[in-house]
Amino acid sequence: MTTAPDGGRVAELARQSHRVITALQHPGGAYPASPTFSAYRGYAWLRDGAFTAEGISRYGDVTSASRFHDWVAGVLADRAEVVATLCRDAADGREIPLDRMLPTRFTFDGGAGSDPWWDFQTDGYGTWLWSLVEHAGRHGLDLERWRAGIEVAVDYLTTFWSRPCYDWWEEHVEERHVSTLGAIHAGLTAVARVPLLDESRRAAAGRAADQVRERVLAEGTTTGRASDHGAPHLAKWFGSAQVDASLAACVVPFGLVERGSALATATLDAIAVDLEVDGGVHRFRADVFYGGGQWLLLACLLGWNRAAAGDREGALRNLLWVADQADPDGHLPEQVPGHLLHPEARAEWVDRWGEVASPLLWSHGMFLILADELGLLPEGPLR
Repeated sequence: MTTAPDGGRVAELARQSHRVITALQHPGGAYPASPTFSAYRGYAWLRDGAFTAEGISRYGDVTSASRFHDWVAGVLADRAEVVATLCRDAADGREIPLDRMLPTRFTFDGGAGSDPWWDFQTDGYGTWLWSLVEHAGRHGLDLERWRAGIEVAVDYLTTFWSRPCYDWWEEHVEERHVSTLGAIHAGLTAVARVPLLDESRRAAAGRAADQVRERVLAEGTTTGRASDHGAPHLAKWFGSAQVDASLAACVVPFGLVERGSALATATLDAIAVDLEVDGGVHRFRADVFYGGGQWLLLACLLGWNRAAAGDREGALRNLLWVADQADPDGHLPEQVPGHLLHPEARAEWVDRWGEVASPLLWSHGMFLILADELGLLPEGPLR
């Protein structure tokens, strides 16, 4: 049995998570991925930041989360003409090379940056829309403030949702990734349900969200394919029989598949069987990045699903495992090497980029989300 958590320890790590995130937030509103890690330094991701903003919003820091959403909306509004041109070219049947698509990460001043990266990912745009609508609804904010950026994101996603792109992990640009489609579905569904968009955009968003779901159910599960888990589950990408821990987001919070359904249950069970060890969660079985360690944010994601399903004991196990990974300064890393899938590969990445990113703001944001789901955040205001 999982014992009751040390409420003081969880509360203090939540306070520290808020301090880390807000102290590192750029004056312009961006949440840096990680301040010192060589490959991430100077950049902010929409995906990472959107989840981080959700944690900060739940913590009660409306100002910090809103500043992040202001930053994203401004970055997108500045690219309104770029996206309009991309959409026109797509409608005309023109081939659009990857280097013309919007990047997945931006410099803090909103630029694309000059460092080479695996830079075409659409999930961040959907995740941002979902996070923004959640934040505004939670705190009674008027989405009109962010309309210009929302419209650009909707136009981009409704035009390009079906195009293959890199996944959450900057891999396999040739595939259609189910986690990516889950994020797009969540974002378009969220904005289609609120009275903000003009009727044409609102209809397009709802139609595309429906098409995403239909496509995933038709091509994005292991139905009819070999699986070690018996019951069909969501697949890492179309045509795959593998599972990826990011697929948990397709249940909670993205709602691509219904919570408690056979498909959702089988997906979460497959993640737990294949990828969870002692409360920590790997990305996928073939992961060689830093040897394939356990990711804190994925432990929180699986715990979030368990909490939503009423499995408090399982969710606490994930939360406490994450808390145990904090360093003496209360910093949460991206991943830890206590259980490596491919230990022989770790040295290559350390030589290339240095030690694992720490602190990772996404890890801190996810800790806040799971602590909130379990009712373990300290008392406000601002805790």
